[in-house]
Amino acid sequence: MRAHVKRREISALEHAVARVGDRWTLLVVDALRLGPRRFNDLLEAIPGIASNVLSGRLKHLEANGVITSRPYQLRPPRLAYELTAAGKNLAGALLVLAQWGASQASPGEGIRHDTCGTPLEARWYCPTCARSVEESEGSDVRYL
Repeated sequence: MRAHVKRREISALEHAVARVGDRWTLLVVDALRLGPRRFNDLLEAIPGIASNVLSGRLKHLEANGVITSRPYQLRPPRLAYELTAAGKNLAGALLVLAQWGASQASPGEGIRHDTCGTPLEARWYCPTCARSVEESEGSDVRYL
């Protein structure tokens, strides 16, 4: 006889990882961060990705509302891909991940502002309190 197993809620982070948690998917979103691109442009922008993998990731991202496609040619049908509002939010999160990656690869280094060269800082901001939330307040921050 099987004991009744209580189902736990999936956390916000688990939900996000399930939607976009593989290397190629994140690189596709990053490649679209600066604006719409065509399929072949994406193949060139993402070294090492196979066309069938790119095609699958684009379909997955579109089904999850992260990107949208629009035809730019009817015969043969060809599409341009761009981030939705949700995709742009995800691209912002990728900048934080890239900042972390840069600091791990070269301690003390990070993402810099092109205009002045200053290292950028990612911060959480609470619009209700109208202030930045510091790392020391980590216990006050939770996934919903």
